[in-house]
Amino acid sequence: MDTTGLRERAEAWRKADPDPETQAELANVLAKSDWADLADRFAQDLEFGTAGLRGVLGAGPNRMNRAVVRRTTAGLARYLKATVPDVTTRGVVVGRDARRLSKELSEDTAAVFAAEGIPAHVFPEPVPTPVTAFAVLHLNAAAAVMVTASHNPPEYNGYKVYWGNGAQIVPPQDVGIADAIAKVEAANAVPLLTPAEGRAKGLWRDLPEDVGNAYLRAILDLRLYRKGSDTLSIVYTAMHGVGGAWAALALKEAGFPRVTPVAEQQQPDGRFPTVRFPNPEEPGAMDLSVATAERVKADLVLANDPDADRLAVMARDASGKLRLLTGNEVGVLLGHYVLTQGTKRARPHVVTTIVSSTQLGEIARGLDAAYDEVLTGFKWIANRALERTAKDGTQFVFGYEEALGYTVGTATRDKDGVGAALVMADLAAWCEARGVTVLGYLEEIQRRFGLHVGAQRNVTLPGAAGAQTIRAIMQAFRASPPQDIGGTRVSAVRDYQQGEGGLPPSNVVAFALEGGGRVTLRPSGTEPKIKYYFEHKETPAPGEPLPQARQRAEAKLGALIDAFLALARDRGQPA
Repeated sequence: MDTTGLRERAEAWRKADPDPETQAELANVLAKSDWADLADRFAQDLEFGTAGLRGVLGAGPNRMNRAVVRRTTAGLARYLKATVPDVTTRGVVVGRDARRLSKELSEDTAAVFAAEGIPAHVFPEPVPTPVTAFAVLHLNAAAAVMVTASHNPPEYNGYKVYWGNGAQIVPPQDVGIADAIAKVEAANAVPLLTPAEGRAKGLWRDLPEDVGNAYLRAILDLRLYRKGSDTLSIVYTAMHGVGGAWAALALKEAGFPRVTPVAEQQQPDGRFPTVRFPNPEEPGAMDLSVATAERVKADLVLANDPDADRLAVMARDASGKLRLLTGNEVGVLLGHYVLTQGTKRARPHVVTTIVSSTQLGEIARGLDAAYDEVLTGFKWIANRALERTAKDGTQFVFGYEEALGYTVGTATRDKDGVGAALVMADLAAWCEARGVTVLGYLEEIQRRFGLHVGAQRNVTLPGAAGAQTIRAIMQAFRASPPQDIGGTRVSAVRDYQQGEGGLPPSNVVAFALEGGGRVTLRPSGTEPKIKYYFEHKETPAPGEPLPQARQRAEAKLGALIDAFLALARDRGQPA
């Protein structure tokens, strides 16, 4: 698009923008004739997919703003009316986190639904994402919108959509909604009802505390040991998000009086002043938690991300040092705990993803439980659980993905960082009663089912040239898969682009290795990166100290990573 066309499009967008702040922002960019900035803002419409919307806040169609959200909501509302006959009776839940502009975006969302004749069940205060997911089922709503950017930096916000089954949307719903959005009028022409008008017509319904209380009762019921502990010391951080009050109340009700919050991060603050990237996995994000834990000599650290759908865990090793568990280790602990200590079910079912550890599958087979691997994203876990229950009569008990997402049972059909934190505390109390630590319990599992170690490497390749390089790397590995990696034979090649294992096609290639390891490649869906996931399985010798076996496993994993990255460089990845 030439500069004249770009200016005309930007002026038209500015005039239709209902938000004075982004109107002024765009006017300033136009006044400076900043063509590079304008080109980026108008390069495309912010893409609506199975994760809804997520992007940097700002003016223009390629940003998160009130104009984009009003048009998106109108499209979603019209799609719902075309596909869900009773949507005007059941309504839609609207929740939000505490990020910048979340309040305004959620109010716009509710105002558009109300104008479309769809009752909006609105949380008047910020809530964790899993509370919104829970409310869909609790209220029998037709759908839900959660305004959140999860663990992204402070300049981001997002718009997450749930279907009436309580799970995030999957194809073809995302395509249908995107098509409906494309037909929506300019943002300033989208009909709205003010909160007062909506309430007067019964189309804006402020949700009472009863809904949140029902959620807390539901997650308290997930506990297996159920005795709490007067002696277990826990440090908890909300990472400047909305989970603080919820986790504190849940842990108190569960019988854990020795919970110390990380004071600097306990209250919601969309600026995230103590962390640049409010993700517990990021370097430095847990520093304040560690400092607090050392001060109070805590046994366990629990950390939620800002919308409280993820959980990170730290526990003390045999030497007394705090260690951050990987997402896979937490998943293995919770999965084994639920399968062995939970209510005995005829056909328990556990689910993980194709980039998570294979160890949950080994545990499931050893304990005669149903098991599935699905594509990356919790939407696939929840929907597979529903499919298997309907088709095979299985009972879903646990699902996880390695990126710190877990859910126990069916209280929510999405990852739930508050519920998972509660069950992890319950697990730790059970371990304490048995005279073992959390990491001691993990060792018990690893001695029976093998010591699995894993790592992830991301290579950032920005721009059109980077995207072309990523395509070339994926194509090279598809066209000529390696017969071995670092001397370990490749026992199977799985190309998920071909619908491997009955899954929807996805741009992922995995190499299963002799001995139980795996290397998986996938381009990121949201960033200019190619991601490599590595796993190695080691069998500890009888009586061998586990740290010794772990050291050996980590060395072999490092050699595997080096060997594969050398292959990737040979196939087009920059050195």
